[in-house]
Amino acid sequence: MDFLRLTDLTRNDVRNIFTIADGLENGEYRGFLSRKTVVMFFPASSIRTRVSFEKGVYLLGGQTILFPTETLDKKEDLRDVCGYLGNWADAVIVRHKDIGVLEKMAEHSPFPVINAMTDINHPCEILSDMYTLSKRRADFTKDKYLFCGICGNIGLAWKEAADLMGLDLVQCCGRGYEMEGVPVYYSISEAVCGRDIVCTDSLPEKCLADFRNCQVTKAVMDMANEGALLVPCPPFFRGEEVSVDVIDSGYFAGYDAKKYLLTIQQAVIIYTLKGGTL
Repeated sequence: MDFLRLTDLTRNDVRNIFTIADGLENGEYRGFLSRKTVVMFFPASSIRTRVSFEKGVYLLGGQTILFPTETLDKKEDLRDVCGYLGNWADAVIVRHKDIGVLEKMAEHSPFPVINAMTDINHPCEILSDMYTLSKRRADFTKDKYLFCGICGNIGLAWKEAADLMGLDLVQCCGRGYEMEGVPVYYSISEAVCGRDIVCTDSLPEKCLADFRNCQVTKAVMDMANEGALLVPCPPFFRGEEVSVDVIDSGYFAGYDAKKYLLTIQQAVIIYTLKGGTL
């Protein structure tokens, strides 16, 4: 079983992955990857995603072999790359701009292919956020979500999550950055009213001026529903998409909100290797 998009899953798949994650938190699945090899393709700039995947494989007793992402951009056909890797790899984790590269690998691979981020989505990251919220909210699927940012991989991954889980999702952005099929606001003070979970993504330098009415501040979060949480996607930049005071406030979900990234990525590896079964 491959994992390229959240919408590849069903709600039951998500529940099963969360069940595996709960088991991992309780010490289950020790040695699951014993004598197994996970090949990883990551750019040098990756920090959180690579560390959590690599440590996750290690804690499950497996071996990782790391290549730079550009290894996949050589002249050799990907079907041949995967044909040979099939002799030795038990799973492959890929971070590449082009999801088409992952799709072609999945088409020709005898092993699971797991998406560690593309230009159009970041499924493990958002799955981890949902798992974190499942620990903090009575029912995270009933909360109302606001995404502040451009039509990029984080926003589109939240849209995948909304489509899969039936989340009430709206977007706040500058004009020209809208996601298709998502209600949009151009003023953060209007967008945040009635919202429970506020998600952000960092902004390209060239977009900052277009988002001057979209910054999330403590005063903005005061206008959200009682008990609202700010869940920024790292790296975030104080003074840009979020203010200094909101990161220092109780609204910020905190650094430990990402601790489950490791657990969820382990759970995804286990679930894909088990063919989508518990």
